[in-house]
Amino acid sequence: MKKILTFLIACSSCFFWTQAALSQPLPAKGYHLIRKILLGGESKWDLLTLDSDAGRLYVTNGTQVTVLDVNTNKVVGEIPNTNGVHGVAIAPELGRGFTSNGKSATATIFDLKTLQVLGEVKTESNPDTIVYDPYSQKVFVFNGKSNSATIFQAKNGQVLGKIELGGKPEFAVADGLGRIYLNIEDKSELLTLDARSLTIKARYPLKPCSEPAGIAIDQRNHRLFIGCHNRTMVVVDALSGKIKAALPIGSGTDAMVFEPKTGLAFSSNGDGSLTIAHEDSSDKFSIVSNVPTQRGSRTMALDLKTHKVYLATAKFATSSGQATKRPQAIPGTFEILVFGY
Repeated sequence: MKKILTFLIACSSCFFWTQAALSQPLPAKGYHLIRKILLGGESKWDLLTLDSDAGRLYVTNGTQVTVLDVNTNKVVGEIPNTNGVHGVAIAPELGRGFTSNGKSATATIFDLKTLQVLGEVKTESNPDTIVYDPYSQKVFVFNGKSNSATIFQAKNGQVLGKIELGGKPEFAVADGLGRIYLNIEDKSELLTLDARSLTIKARYPLKPCSEPAGIAIDQRNHRLFIGCHNRTMVVVDALSGKIKAALPIGSGTDAMVFEPKTGLAFSSNGDGSLTIAHEDSSDKFSIVSNVPTQRGSRTMALDLKTHKVYLATAKFATSSGQATKRPQAIPGTFEILVFGY
């Protein structure tokens, strides 16, 4: 009996040690630039999407999507004729991917393995963010100029309807349970959409957030991390809409990602910084690091297997005249920055 009791105590200690170890963040302060991958081209880009299981990074690049193997850092293919492409969504269980093509007002459907184009879906004006909901197996395309969402079946491209949003959609994320969370940029609001009924279930103000951009989710704790253009990251209870925290970030944020294993939330900022926050508990959050990156690196993707962060940027021409909101990138200098620890 004494041996059994000793074994149980030892196992209990191992369990609690393991749990404590799992709850500790990876060394966020150790994140640094590992390499640069030059892609060249037109130096026009928007969102990045990373399929960690397949080891592929989808890079929007003007009129095409460049596909990068993150294990070899080599380009393995392209998805052409995606004029003004903004984003990419993937449905691994269906073997399909989807792009939102802002200038042609379409969504392209492609094969994840071969990258062959399978079809095209007509949307409304300026489709921007695109999200796949695995719960309903529907694709939500958010149209920036039409203030609407176009929804279609992922398996066959059949359009199911649209949702009038009442403001300019920016970024969205699915919770895997049939809910889509969407930032409304010009109203500084958060919308909860029902993927089954295609209706708006809730609308929440995001004050003190102004002009919300990127959004990421901690599915387990129902927490949303939203990057805002007034240099603020707000953490929101996804179920109630309550603001749980407001944290300082760099300027020009345009993407957010969350790492569930470490509890780290990342904000990529166009001013040349990567703000890293930690979820200390479901109600407590703190900034742990501001990592220098490169000017213009405002969008990113996270590899959940390697914990590496991929950012897109380019070199910029020096402006001699009046300052512009978004300076011109030099053609041929478009590149991916890889950060790790």
